[in-house]
Formats: sequence, structure tokens, C-alpha cells
Amino acid sequence: MISQSLMQVIIVLLCAFLLKKVIIFERKKKSPPNLKHPPSPPAIPLIGHLHLLKPLIHQAFRDLSIRYGPLLYLRVGSVQFVVASTPSLAKEFLKTNELTYSSRKMNMAINMVTYDNATFAFAPYGTYWKFMKKLSTTELLGNRTIGQFLPSRTREIHEFIQILADKSNAKQRVNLTEALLRLSNNIISQMMLSIKSSGTESEAEQARGLVREVTQIFGEFNISDFIGFCNKWDLQGLKKRAMDIQKRYDALLEKIISDREESRRKTQVTKVVGCEDKVKDFLDILLDVAEVKHSDVDLTRNHIKSLILDYFTAATDTTAISVEWAIAELFNNPKVLKKAQEEVDRVTGNKRLVCEADSPNLPYIHAIIKETMRLHPPIPMIMRKGIEDCMVNESMIPKGSIVCVNIWAMGRDPNIWESPLKFRPERFIESEGSAIDTKGHNFELLPFGTGRRGCPGMPLAMRELPTIIGALIQCFEWKMFDSKGKMLEHGKSLINMDERPGLTAPRANDLIAIPVARFNPTPFLQV
Repeated sequence: MISQSLMQVIIVLLCAFLLKKVIIFERKKKSPPNLKHPPSPPAIPLIGHLHLLKPLIHQAFRDLSIRYGPLLYLRVGSVQFVVASTPSLAKEFLKTNELTYSSRKMNMAINMVTYDNATFAFAPYGTYWKFMKKLSTTELLGNRTIGQFLPSRTREIHEFIQILADKSNAKQRVNLTEALLRLSNNIISQMMLSIKSSGTESEAEQARGLVREVTQIFGEFNISDFIGFCNKWDLQGLKKRAMDIQKRYDALLEKIISDREESRRKTQVTKVVGCEDKVKDFLDILLDVAEVKHSDVDLTRNHIKSLILDYFTAATDTTAISVEWAIAELFNNPKVLKKAQEEVDRVTGNKRLVCEADSPNLPYIHAIIKETMRLHPPIPMIMRKGIEDCMVNESMIPKGSIVCVNIWAMGRDPNIWESPLKFRPERFIESEGSAIDTKGHNFELLPFGTGRRGCPGMPLAMRELPTIIGALIQCFEWKMFDSKGKMLEHGKSLINMDERPGLTAPRANDLIAIPVARFNPTPFLQV
């Protein structure tokens, strides 16, 4: 016999269950007739579609989109993803519904390393983000500031070419991957903190090492971010690594900032003649802003540290990786390389080194950059978090869903590009392709994102890339080696173009080469 109290509990639970069904039924009656999620693969209870993913997530998403369609719904643990893989869908999310998708998803590693809510890159769309965006575009990365640091960028590129020329004379191998990272890091270190590499223990060297660790951990999949009951455990050791990275980064930045504050105090006391004409780096600009009272935003020390980290990671890895992919593609496509060298030779007359002022006269170099970013975008997916429900293509995208615009997949889509896997820069010079730019206006090519959350560093990147790539192909041919140390035959053997996991989708193997000088560049260098 069932006791009376137990029977009452059963009746209450049954009534609650029936009431819930009635409420759901009534909501469906009031909802639009075609209200539904986008297509989705079969899911497993608790983990959802976790079993369908692989380390290169953008490739896994592309494979699933080919099977289930360009608008795809996935659930990884408790997190909902919507994957978009066409220009029209990219436009729908990033322009038509831009305000709904103007926020980014944080995760454990990002929270810990970027001082929680102090980050600009991952901050929600609001007062702080708007303030930092304006500061970035008008002060930190405005045309005036970028122009002031032209001599510094030129000197760094010339020193880089001199190092390669010395390696060429000695017939020595160079790790081009590491050398390009050092170059891009030196440039941004000078602009941000007035420091550069000079020995293994330099502040710039420490910063560059930390940047690589940050971009790697930001791009790694952490199961605790998706499976709710796992968030109390550090199953993969990522929390421990993130804490270690943050501790080392904070110590480095604290020393740099403290030294700068002491230097500023001494300057104010002594009023050194000529200091007014000194070009201010990013740190000086940020400290000036932090001293302003009654500003729209009170800039804290953590804000400054986090913003510096944002720009270090954005301007070091992405620039270096884009140049590396371009050089690898040019080695694999000797006809394209020859045509690019002829353009640079024609512009410079081989009487000087190519420079930033030559950029408007290098359309084929710009086409190479676009073609490189089509196949190897610096950030393979644009990810946004929805702040409210949204209808796209007659599908309901629930509030809180993470929308992933898979620009890597779009760059390889035969429905968008003719012969998509072929490296053919001419597509951006001929007919309709000439109108496609890197600003994301056409949505076929989105290497820097688009709209409000487009990358503020694009103007700097598009000054650096043509100059660095132009100088490398103007001054050198390349003897390349595979991952096992075997020399590749130019025009016959191909460099492996596999990727490895990371926030910036770098090449799987370092690019090792012996530079072969086309002429002696030393007389043209400012070193």
C-alpha cells in the first residue's frame, strides 16, 4: 500500500508536470509557425556534440556544415553554438543584427590572464568598450601615432634584412617562424613600451614568449568551460597554466610600468629640455589617460596591463603568421613569386629597399596578402555572443548562443570562390575580385572582422605586411627545409601547409630556410 503522504507527493509532481506541458504548448501556439533551431547533428545526452569536435575546431565546423548546411546548431555541454559559413549569413549576424552580436564569450583562461573584466578585446559592448575603441582608433592606432613610429618600424625591418643577409653570406639556416615573431614583437614592443629584444633575457623577449603561451592557451579547448559540473576541477591543467602565465605577465608589466612612472616623475621634476618633442608610446598615452580625473572611464592599472596584453597578442602573432603563410605559399607557387619580385623591382629599381610609401604602387603584393588571408585567415573564426533571441533564415537563435562565423571555411568554399584551394592572387585584381578589400565590406573576406568589433589594428597591419613581404622577396630567394631537415627542391617539392591548434591557426611546423641574396642589400639599410 502507498502511504497517503507519498500519494500526495506523486499527485503534486504529476500536476506540476502537466502544468509545464500546458505552458509549453501555449507558448508554441503563440510562437511563429516556423520557429525552430537551425539543422543539427544527433546529440549525446550531457555532452551534446562534443564528440564531433577535433583540435582544429574551424575544420570540424566546416566538415559538419558541408553535411548539415551553412547554418548549423551545435550544443557542447551546456553551451549552444550556431555556425555560419556563407557571406550572406555573415552579413546577417555581423551587420543586420550587429548590436545583438556585439559581445564576445569569455572563458576560464581569458578571464584569468586578462584580469577578468579589464580586457578590451573581450569586453562586452558598453561604456568601457566604446571608450577603449575610441582611444585605440584616435590615439593608440590613429594615423598620427602610426606615422610617428614609421622610423622605428623602418629601422626594425632593415635590421631584420641585415640579419638575413648575414645568414645568406654564411649560408646558414634561419628559423623564419621565430625570426618573424621577433620582428613583429620588436615593432609592437617599441610602439607600446619603447623596448626591444637584445639578448635572451630582455623584456621584449620575455613578452614575446608570454604572447605565444597566451595565444596557445586561448585557443585550446577546455572541457570545464562547457560541462557545468566539471568547472570545479582542473581536468586538463589549463587553470594552473593560466595562473602561471598571468603571474609572470603581471610581474613583467608591473616592473615596466613602475619604471616608467618613476621616469615620468623624474622628468616632471627636472623638466628636461626637449622632452616635449619625444614621441609618446602607448604606455605613456595610457598613463596620461589614467591621470585624467572625471573621465568617462576610470582607467585602472589592471586596465592598462590588460590592454597592453591585448595589443601584444594581436600585433605579434597575427602579423608574423600572415607573413609566414605568404612566404610559404610563394615558395609553393614560383610563378606568383616571380611576378611579385618583378613588381617590387619595377617600383624600387633595385636602387633602394621597398618601403611603406611604395604600398599604393604594389597592387600584386596586396593581392598576395588578400589571397593569403583568404586561405589562412589570422583568426579563423569570428565568435560573438547573442544578448537576445534573434531570427535568422527563419531559424530561432536563442539568447546566449555563441555565433561562429567560419571565415576559414568561407575562404575555401567552391560556391564562393573559383578553384578555392588554388593560390591565385590574380582573382583580386581581375573583374569583380578587385572590389574585395580586407575591411570586410563585402563579407567574402573578413581577416580583420567587420563593423563595431572589427580589429582596430588593421591600419598598422596593412602598413607592415606589404613592406615586410616586399622586402623579403626583393632581397632573397629561399632554400626551404621540411620538418625532418631535408632540403626541398624549388618548383618541385612543396612546403607542408598543415595547421596546428591555437587562437591564430599557425602553421604546424616552423619555417626553416637558408636565405639566398638576390643582391647585396646592405648599402640601402639604415642600421
